[in-house]
Amino acid sequence: MAEMKCVGVIGAGQMGSGIAQLAATNGLDVWLMDADRDALSRATAAISSSVQRFVSKGQISKEVGDDAMRRLRLTTNIQDLSSADIIVEAIVESEDIKKKLFKDLDGLAKSSAILASNTSSISITRLASATKRPTQVIGMHFMNPPPIMKLVEIIRGADTSEETFIATKSLAERFGKTTVCSQDYAGFIVNRILMPMINEAFHTLYTGVATKEDIDSGMKYGTNQPMGPLELADLIGLDVCLSIMKVLHEGLGDSKYAPCPLLVQYVDAGRLGRKRGLGVYDYRKKPVTPSPRL
Repeated sequence: MAEMKCVGVIGAGQMGSGIAQLAATNGLDVWLMDADRDALSRATAAISSSVQRFVSKGQISKEVGDDAMRRLRLTTNIQDLSSADIIVEAIVESEDIKKKLFKDLDGLAKSSAILASNTSSISITRLASATKRPTQVIGMHFMNPPPIMKLVEIIRGADTSEETFIATKSLAERFGKTTVCSQDYAGFIVNRILMPMINEAFHTLYTGVATKEDIDSGMKYGTNQPMGPLELADLIGLDVCLSIMKVLHEGLGDSKYAPCPLLVQYVDAGRLGRKRGLGVYDYRKKPVTPSPRL
């Protein structure tokens, strides 16, 4: 497979913008596509700010940072991705929506292009079934936030070719990432282990074993984790955690993966975590009460 020169990224949220930033700072031309112009504007601001932080910390040169911003192109037109060597989707974690997107991409991407999904749990084999190029479909699961986290989890579908795997692994390594390879089973490696732990933390809170602060402190200081499982759930997004637990429960057929009722209730209430300002914890700015005059 020829060397990759252009990357298409679909979805201008935190994951998509982070993947686009990685590609641009590593010398690739990037098309970042989203139907929402406001999302593209927010992504541009976030990428620019992040690149500037990397420059100020000496992690990349100013020249590399400036070049990255020049390489980044934004679009609301999916047809602009037709020149990409690989297209990575980072849209909502819904199998039906992703399958429709893959079907559309199959019709517009050049014949040699790889179609990759940043899904954290959905079957790559089933996504590939929506295309006529299942050998060129693969999972490329970045951790959040992509410019910082060192791991990329690569998932081979039933028909993913060795050539597609090698090309995708090489791209991740070009980004400076450590890669692990998973077979195509629900949750893959990371979320197969991580999400049940988060779900159990919710059960621990739900049944009154301890406060949310003590649950998180216990796991941080007792197991040397950088943040507690409930804090991490808020960072990931409680809706994402619930979606993955549902995939695990359905895909593996074991009741131990049933989502905790408290997690379901929080999502139903719109308490989705940091992105909404309220999840397990309250991130909304509290009004400042003026000090009484003496």
